[in-house]
Amino acid sequence: MLAIGVRIGEALAVLWSEVDLNAGTVEITSMIIRVKEVGLLRKDTKSSAGQRTLRLPSWAVAMLERSSGGYVRMDRPVFPDSLDGFRDPSNTQRALREARGSDGFAWVTSHVLRKTAATILDEAGLSAREVADQLGHARPSMTQDVYMVCTAVTPRAARALGGALSSKAMG
Repeated sequence: MLAIGVRIGEALAVLWSEVDLNAGTVEITSMIIRVKEVGLLRKDTKSSAGQRTLRLPSWAVAMLERSSGGYVRMDRPVFPDSLDGFRDPSNTQRALREARGSDGFAWVTSHVLRKTAATILDEAGLSAREVADQLGHARPSMTQDVYMVCTAVTPRAARALGGALSSKAMG
């Protein structure tokens, strides 16, 4: 989730057939949800914008190579449960809570991993559209409102306005 900023349900839905370790990409096409009295379902992403192919950082490719052990069943999840099926997002959230330990780290949730990925992209200077595409948002405004922070004033704005409205330009 931190490597590419996906939702927990999206990460849990990824099959090995959707990962190309040679190209360093992963296709996000689905999500895992729990439906009352039915169980776990693998369904399409929240919107068509959610269906996307993402590049993996090299450290994530290496991690997936190690976890695959050189052999995978293409029809199996990348992050399976103990029976090699899909993991329940709620159980995965609970496992994350147990792994993070004390109350001092109660703020660490799966959504924090997604938000951290968005913050890294924002701080690297990616546009709201680029971050929205990575996160699977149709509207960059949603990405800006929820995931991107208002940063300190930069000199770029003053230079642009100064150049456009200088005495030479006005004269």
